[in-house]
Amino acid sequence: SQAKISDLEGKVVALYFSANWYPPSRNFNQFLIGAYQQLKFTNQPNFEIVFVSCDEDLNAFNNYRAGMPWLSVPFSDLETKKSLSRKFEIEGIPCLVILQPGSGKDVEENALKNGVELLHRFGVNAFPFTKQKLEQLEKDEKEKHDSQTLVNLLTNRDRDYVGCNCLQVPVASLVGKTIGLYFSAQWCLPCEKFTPKLVPIYHKIKANDDDEDDFEIVFVSSDRNHESYASYFSLMPWLALPFGDANIRSLAKHFDVQGIPCLVILGPDGRTVTAKGRSLINLYQENAFPFTESKVELLESQVDEEARDLPRKKLHGGHRHELNLVSQENGGGAFICCNCEEQGVGWAYQCLDCGYELHPKCVRVVEDHAVPEVASNG
Repeated sequence: SQAKISDLEGKVVALYFSANWYPPSRNFNQFLIGAYQQLKFTNQPNFEIVFVSCDEDLNAFNNYRAGMPWLSVPFSDLETKKSLSRKFEIEGIPCLVILQPGSGKDVEENALKNGVELLHRFGVNAFPFTKQKLEQLEKDEKEKHDSQTLVNLLTNRDRDYVGCNCLQVPVASLVGKTIGLYFSAQWCLPCEKFTPKLVPIYHKIKANDDDEDDFEIVFVSSDRNHESYASYFSLMPWLALPFGDANIRSLAKHFDVQGIPCLVILGPDGRTVTAKGRSLINLYQENAFPFTESKVELLESQVDEEARDLPRKKLHGGHRHELNLVSQENGGGAFICCNCEEQGVGWAYQCLDCGYELHPKCVRVVEDHAVPEVASNG
């Protein structure tokens, strides 16, 4: 079927740049279908989505398009697709560009390019995506975060406990502790790598702390069935929300969890300390506890002091080019270590030729003549 462009006038229109070949696009596509159907069910006729395909294969386009309940630019209309990508400076997918009703330059100037983030953050409540509506949602979100407590985050009318093997631990007994909410799942490869690192660090924090009861972790599962959940949780020495619990989705939305594993740290007062617990664990291990801003500043200053004694250049056994020591001030920043595949920030050894980056602790130093020939992608 076909729809006239004039039928879209007066509507909020979302341009959906996506592709069948890209897994994050396919994952978001299922989320977007649910949001679209919910908006249509609540009788929002003034909203429409137009799919702008980034696929290069017609069969892939047709297969992907078949599951979409919205409109699309024809696959053969390359000029329109290229023009829209240039106009809105599309740099990555999935991307959802929200256009408000209007004409001329007003439409382009008022376009929101962060529709994916807004839907993840606010759900269908973001509609109609006006400045006033988004400001109100941000205000409501801030008030909710300012008033959050551990009890109202982790309990509901049917449950006031979290689980530990066959035991039920009252949430009220955790008040006053530093809590890590661990969003994870067995099917997730990065989770599978991070969990075995987190377990010994959890034990060290408990052992090193003056009062071992000052820290606890609660597993918030994204597993797809109870068998996977039970198998995965059996590897963990901490607490967990029950599988499929009603609070899981609301917690992920409340903390804007867009990828796992994610470790959100709550302070003794129940307020959010940081959502970057995973990164801090990778950088500082058990020394990151209690994850506060003052502790992180102290650790950063220690790292800066230690970095002054590090060689400016190193040869690494897993890379053919010389690596340069960089910081956030001179070309560094957030990165994924090419050795341990974990997050890093700040100081790194970086290849200026191809962007290869390592945590300083992950460098395996070799002599000049011992640098091995590695694959072209190394």
